[in-house]
Amino acid sequence: MTTKTRKPAKKPTKRTLVNRTIVKGEVRKSTTKSRKKTVSGSTAKQGTVAKVVTRGKRSETQNLIVAWKPEGLKGLGLIQVGDVKKLELRDRLGMTRPVFGRIVNVAERTIAKVESGDETPDKLKRPYNEVYRLWEALSELVDPKSLGHWFQTPNDSFDGLKPIEVIERGEIDRLWDMVFELQTGMPG
Repeated sequence: MTTKTRKPAKKPTKRTLVNRTIVKGEVRKSTTKSRKKTVSGSTAKQGTVAKVVTRGKRSETQNLIVAWKPEGLKGLGLIQVGDVKKLELRDRLGMTRPVFGRIVNVAERTIAKVESGDETPDKLKRPYNEVYRLWEALSELVDPKSLGHWFQTPNDSFDGLKPIEVIERGEIDRLWDMVFELQTGMPG
């Protein structure tokens, strides 16, 4: 009679998710392991590669993200995922160049030149930063992924106008009033 030797069962390993982002010339690395978070920083030049590892159900995929911080733009500025370069805010809102041009009041061509690195974002700085600040404030109140759609949907609070149309009319203060009312709980 033969006896089979059993291999000991493999101990389940904890998976570690590593994110590296570039913030103001620093690479910030955060490791998530069993809900513990560690953050470490080291100086890096702009254009440094940040590797973001995301997990699927059974497979791991890796995306390389490169970020450039043009002078005067809030956030990461320009990001590149694979071969595609985009302004960070345009990517977060999931907008095409023409629609994003409407929200920041610049031509689609200007956005294309800034994203390709051919032009400095002088025309874009002020409106981009204002919309970025608005996006940050709204992200604290609602799911940030839904904001791109929200900007393009008619809203009864703005007399049936889309928030993007309110911005185009130069009435962005109406959006800031709404943010204030939502943050404080004051009735409109």
